Amino acid sequence: MSRRALRRLRGKQRGQEPLGPGALQFVLREDDDAEEEGPKRGPAGRRHRGPGKESVRVNNRFELINTEELEEEPMVNGDKSDCVPSDTVVSGNKGRAKHGNTETKTDGEGVDRAAASEQSNSTGKLRKKKKKQKSKKSTTGETLENGLEDIDRILERIEDRGGLARPGPPPLSSRKHVLHVEHRHLNPDTELKRYFGARAILGEQRPRQRQRVYPKSMWLTTPKSTWPRYSKPGLSMRLLETKKGLSSFMFEHSEEYQQVQHKFLAAVESMEPNNIVVLLQTSPYHVDSLLQLSDACRLQDDQEMARDLIERALYSMECAFHPLFSLTSGTCRLDYRRPENRSFYLALYKQMIFLEKRGCPRTALEYCKLILSLEPDEDPLCMLLLVDHLALRARSYDYLICLFQDWEAHRNLSQLPNFAFSVPLAYFLLSQQADHPQSERSAAREKASVLIRQALIMFPGVLMPLLEYCSVRPDTAVANHHFFGPNAQISQSPALSQLVSLYLGRSHFLWKEPAIMSWLEENVHEVVQAVDSGDPAVGACESRRRVLYQRAPRNIHRHVVLSEVKEAVATLPPDVTTQSVMGFDPLPPTDTIYSYVRPERQTPVGQANTVALFFRSLLPNYTTEEDRLQEERLDEEGGIADGLDRVQGLNRLMMAVREMMANFQFNDLDLPRRDRENPENQENPEGQSEGQSDGDDESEEEGEGEWD
Repeated sequence: MSRRALRRLRGKQRGQEPLGPGALQFVLREDDDAEEEGPKRGPAGRRHRGPGKESVRVNNRFELINTEELEEEPMVNGDKSDCVPSDTVVSGNKGRAKHGNTETKTDGEGVDRAAASEQSNSTGKLRKKKKKQKSKKSTTGETLENGLEDIDRILERIEDRGGLARPGPPPLSSRKHVLHVEHRHLNPDTELKRYFGARAILGEQRPRQRQRVYPKSMWLTTPKSTWPRYSKPGLSMRLLETKKGLSSFMFEHSEEYQQVQHKFLAAVESMEPNNIVVLLQTSPYHVDSLLQLSDACRLQDDQEMARDLIERALYSMECAFHPLFSLTSGTCRLDYRRPENRSFYLALYKQMIFLEKRGCPRTALEYCKLILSLEPDEDPLCMLLLVDHLALRARSYDYLICLFQDWEAHRNLSQLPNFAFSVPLAYFLLSQQADHPQSERSAAREKASVLIRQALIMFPGVLMPLLEYCSVRPDTAVANHHFFGPNAQISQSPALSQLVSLYLGRSHFLWKEPAIMSWLEENVHEVVQAVDSGDPAVGACESRRRVLYQRAPRNIHRHVVLSEVKEAVATLPPDVTTQSVMGFDPLPPTDTIYSYVRPERQTPVGQANTVALFFRSLLPNYTTEEDRLQEERLDEEGGIADGLDRVQGLNRLMMAVREMMANFQFNDLDLPRRDRENPENQENPEGQSEGQSDGDDESEEEGEGEWD
């Protein structure tokens, strides 16, 4: 082994000693002189390494030990083959002395160092290798950390310049914190394993050895082997802009996908689910067709097929994600006004409902947070009316309280009946947990009592329906009080009644525990005393109810339609119930942003009158007056107009009616029965009419006798 390598292993490398006043001066040594001369051969015929690589190491006091070269070189008599013999050192000393160098070394020193190297190499060979590996790992880790820091600085510079940078983690603010989504909670198997164990959940999956390989793993769904082979349906995602740390995306439809979308709309207008099935045979991953067919399966109580179709729609859309689109950061936005984006909202919502019914409220809560994070300001599906219910079912009381505290200032969550009653219930349930200290439990119970009194004063029409849902009869003092009596429900506006019905129809079973009912009874009596004493908060809340709940916005109506809560659907206004509601796009926004327009149909079904539709169903060749006018317009443009008038149209209609009446055939239903009764008439066709007439007379006489 060379003396330089031994110095490195012993820690005597140049530049590693503490710096003194004259430490930065270069000192030339004898062994360096031997290597800085031209390449020479040793006794074994080996060529020494040139000065190019080693000269760079002399000037760098933080040089790294190249352990790979030292280990890979062959050994000669226990030492490395690149060791420098004593005669080479002497010749090097002589050459250096001729050039006026002041420091020289003797041959004895070289011999002593060679002997020391042989002794140290024989005694501590394994120990040195371990030290080399440790030093190599440490230096590699330092270089990786430095490289990551440089990458972070580059990304920060790009974001400062306003470029299209990758959406990073959200800033440390409360609003982004409550919208953070965890990947592991998007998988329902994670929650089911916690309930039933991994063996019960994965038992059905282990025997399946041969499963189809899919392009990549997904966060929202797990691809199944029963699905059709995936091929890109023409759906993609594009990044629109990045502004103030938020990235706006949109789904895009290719020309082929647009043609399939037009066929789907025609199939929906036909009101025949089989047409959608035929369309899915050619385009198995068309998202809107999967959503619409899922609703049809759900109405037929085929829940498993409905859920499978929703998962396939989510898989199709997740395969089209942009590389910069993140489900968990809370900084990616999708505009609901674009029809291409609505399918993703609705697929997530329907999957969330299936997960809740399946018994996975924690996973459903994560989906709810994901939908809310896509457009939290507008909240097109009004997920704030549902997030409290899922948080209570998942026992995420801390998250519900944190959301209420962070968003109350700018969203006024206390003005929603669901938050006004769910938040104090969360505080009370926290006070019932034995693993918390007694001081925290008492503080949580006191806070819950204060909030439930405010909720009862603000929404007095909730108490009696809630007790009725829970099959609890109130005492006479409360039942006969004017504040909680029938007038409290009658005086509510339709918009407020809709919110109350939605909350009670969905979350009333959470109040059925005896401890909760006793706590509610105590606070109801406190509210009755406050009303009797003339508390000014009662009048302030009454005036606030008259001003705030005049009309519900469109997103609340959309949420009620999707929720399918019977009590809330019954309170929808007539302008919503009279219009057609499609499962793939319920109550679209009035300010929709269209990327492409559907071509107009020549015979729009919705614009024809009833009589025209009747004759068209009977006679396909029948043309209406609108079709005739359109033909005239086309003929005038072509220069071959015939000038048909309205009388010809009426004549055409009369001819169609005559043709229809002429083709009508009335079948005698009693003829087969008479033939069975009189088989002789079949043998004598000539006397068939007489037999029939006689049979008719006899049957009439028998019938008259029976009624008499």
